[in-house]
Amino acid sequence: ARRQAKVRSGGRLTSLQEALEMPEPPTRIECFDISHTMGEGTVASCVVCVDGAMKKGDYRRFNIEGITPGDDYAAMRQVLTRRYEKVATGETVAPDLILIDGGKGQHRVAREVFAELGLDHLASIGVAKGEDRQPGLETLFVHGPTGPHEVPLQLGMDHPGFHLIQEIRDEAHRFAIVGHR
Repeated sequence: ARRQAKVRSGGRLTSLQEALEMPEPPTRIECFDISHTMGEGTVASCVVCVDGAMKKGDYRRFNIEGITPGDDYAAMRQVLTRRYEKVATGETVAPDLILIDGGKGQHRVAREVFAELGLDHLASIGVAKGEDRQPGLETLFVHGPTGPHEVPLQLGMDHPGFHLIQEIRDEAHRFAIVGHR
């Protein structure tokens, strides 16, 4: 069963690599989600997927402070700066792919942070909710190794790479909510 799971996750990573035009399958994927506790505190969560499997030991939660409540752009800017400063200084390893839960705006903020930190080479995707927030209609704003893709990507419901993105994003939501209890 373990071998089957490995083959399946390998296929998902390869199909994601192809869809995003990456030179290698993304071994380490980090996903960020901003959430609110009853409008009071803002918390950012980061979940990590390594070789297609969620790696709970690497999950992180960040309390966001000193921003206007409800300013998710400022929250995203703060968490990404805090997390990737450590990559910029060589303290921690860079992921192969970063998922940003949020649309074009959130992803633009992420790209600004990476540029400021000298990490423009990092590949990232903004995962925007579909119409009526229906799963399966998400739009992906992709910034690959060679730069931004001109056209937002929509992968089919049955696309293995898209399943992986959905799974990681759902896990980021779950982890964010658990943190509020």
